[in-house]
Order: sequence, then structure tokens, then C-alpha cells
Amino acid sequence: MSFTSGLKCRECGREYPEEALHVCEFCFGPLEVVYDYEKIKGAISRESIERGPRSIWRYKELLPASSDLDIGTGYTPLIKADNLAAELGLKELYLKNDTLNPTWSFKDRVVSVALAKAIELGYDTIACASTGNLANSVAAHAAKAGLKCYVFIPRDLEPGKIMASAVYGPNLVAVDGNYDDVNRLCSEVAGQYDWAFVNITIRPYYAEGSKTLGFETVEQLGWKVPDHVVIPVASGSMLTKIHKSFKEMHKVGLLDEEPNVRVSAAQAEGCNPVTTAFKNNTFNVKPVKPDTIAKSLAIGNPADGYYGLKVLEETGGSAEDASDEEIVEGIKLLARTEGIFAETAGGVTVACLKKLVETGKIDKDETTVAYITGGGLKTLEAVADDLGVTMVIEPTLEAFSSSLESVEARSQTIKVQGLATREI
Repeated sequence: MSFTSGLKCRECGREYPEEALHVCEFCFGPLEVVYDYEKIKGAISRESIERGPRSIWRYKELLPASSDLDIGTGYTPLIKADNLAAELGLKELYLKNDTLNPTWSFKDRVVSVALAKAIELGYDTIACASTGNLANSVAAHAAKAGLKCYVFIPRDLEPGKIMASAVYGPNLVAVDGNYDDVNRLCSEVAGQYDWAFVNITIRPYYAEGSKTLGFETVEQLGWKVPDHVVIPVASGSMLTKIHKSFKEMHKVGLLDEEPNVRVSAAQAEGCNPVTTAFKNNTFNVKPVKPDTIAKSLAIGNPADGYYGLKVLEETGGSAEDASDEEIVEGIKLLARTEGIFAETAGGVTVACLKKLVETGKIDKDETTVAYITGGGLKTLEAVADDLGVTMVIEPTLEAFSSSLESVEARSQTIKVQGLATREI
């Protein structure tokens, strides 16, 4: 049974059929999937979801396509982060750990939905423009589905992400330029070749996959919404869709009360058009040239930046950005306190979460959820210079014992200095 009825322009409201369209032909506004929420309300319940597969497809009624292409995407842990909460001074903090998706990032969510729709629309070739994580996911899903695949990436992408795409056997196209250059090229290619570009030609369906992050958060909190969420921003799509997910769950009867969740954005200082606009109290998102180690967030001209800012305003949220040094410290802080090794985007989220708490933008009594969107093995070079072995010794007990005394003494000194700093 279909619960969708087509596409609709977010600006002028013009309606379109459910095809591979992403831009309004009248006003050039973005298109969005239209759902029949009354029909969904009669077909979905908390119980039916809980009986469903432990993947994003447990929420199939609220997605624009259904598929047998299930490689285990979604239903990742929502971890109660007591250690990190204590470090930051928060009463209740949760981390949505999407490092545990099949290709180690949240992109598996959007790609699963996009490929399901592409197959439904009859495409045999899948493509994307990517800063790495999307390329990994598209290549993996295309391999599973037996589809031809072309992924376009910036030439200077992290080696780990290049290998994590190449292993699935796609046609991997490295472009001399940043992500915005790659995306412009892909828009031209999409006009010439009848391929399903997941984040261009079928973007309205692709973007809906991010809603499952919000759906799972609510279910895993015992069918309750958090008070505050902190979301990393690249294009801004994930932020808008998580916000949308809370509203949809209320519309179809899965939430007893209308949700009131504050939404805050996290960006890297080297690519911060959304946070800059927020701090300047404007909805005018000025494109920037990315210069950051957080390459998965390095979209200088975010397609959904304006809509993300509207969400921040509507919900009373905020926005912060983090320097490269703060990103590395965020990665290390998350690993040290909660045993989660995140890529640079996760470092951005944690670093900005810390700033939001320190500046009072997050109330210490709020139940807060931070989204960790990718695994750290993809961006090892970001922390390589900051990490290493604790000691190098000869293979004797005497050598170990001697080094151990030095290590313990040094650790105690650092601990005392840290306590003194906090007291000051």
C-alpha cells in the first residue's frame, strides 16, 4: 500500500507526480514528498513498529519507498552517555551512535531509501556527488542491488574513504575541485545521462531517510522526545528532516503530545555558512570555500541552509562551530569518555555540544541527544599526529616497571593540573 501522493514545492506549493524530480519548474524551489498522514495513522502503531525489522524499514509507512534491499541499516544504539555528561556538566545526555551502520555512517539511511525508490522508478544506474561517506554507501548498496554505479568525489578526499568506496567495485571518479565543484559537475552529468543521482535527481526521496534518526530516537527514549538535539550540518538536510520526524510522529498518533524539541546546529569553522548566518541574525546563507579537516561536512553552499535556519528559529535552538583543533579534541573526548571513535563530523558535534553547554545555550537539566554520524577509521589522518604509543621498552620486566613509574607519575601530574584548572 502506498502512503505517498506525489511531490510538492516547498516554496510555491505546486504539485508534481512521484517521479525523478527535485526542483520546481515554476519557481525553482526544492520538492518534497507528500504523505497521506490520515491513511498512515490507520496503518501504523507503536506495536507494529516494535514488531518490525531492526532496521530503518520498521518505519516503512513513513518513508517514500519500500524495499527488500535491507543490509541492516539503522536501529543503531542510543547510548546514555553518563561519562561525557559528567565531563560537560549535563544531567542527561544521549548519543545516537551511527558509526555502527553497515558502511559506518548515517548515509546508509538516505541511500537505502534512495535506492529503493530508484529501483521502483526503473533505474539501472546509480550515481552521486560525495565528500566520502555517501560514496561508500552508494557503492555498497549498488553492489548488493546489482546496479551500475558511478560515484564522484573530490580528488583530495581522505584515503580511507576512497578505499572504502573502491572495494565495492564502483566507477570512482575523482574530480579536481571541492565538493561544490563536484556537485555542479554532477548536475550537468545528470542532465546528459539517465542515471539516478541519489542526492540530485531523486533527492526528495533520498532526504527522507534522515527522518529515521528521529524516529529511532523517540522509540529508544520510550516514545518520548528529547528536550534538545545537537546535529552536525553539511547541506542542512539531516537537521530539517530530524525536526520533521518529530512532527510526523505526532501527526500519525505515535506521540501523545505535540513535540517541543530545541534543535541546534554544529559546523566546522572552516565551513560554517549556516552558523555564520545564525550568529549574524540573518537567513541569507553566504557560500564559503571549505577549509577544514571535517571533509564530510565541507559543503560551502548548503542546499538546505535556509530551511535549517528556519528550524533553529522555530525551535529556539542555537548554532556553534569548531576549529580543526577543537574537532580533534572532540574526537578524543568522545573516545576517552564513551568508547566511541568518531570521524571528524563527530568531533564537530562533540566540540560544539561542549560550547553550547558552556555558553548556556543548552540548559544543564535538558535531556539532550547528540548525533554521531560516522566512524573514526575513515579519518585516521585527522588524529594521527596527536596519538601514539604510551611507552617503547625493551622486552624485560625491569624495563616495563621503570617506564610504568614514569607514566604513572606523569598521569598524576596531568590529573592534578586538570583539577586545578577546573577549580579556577
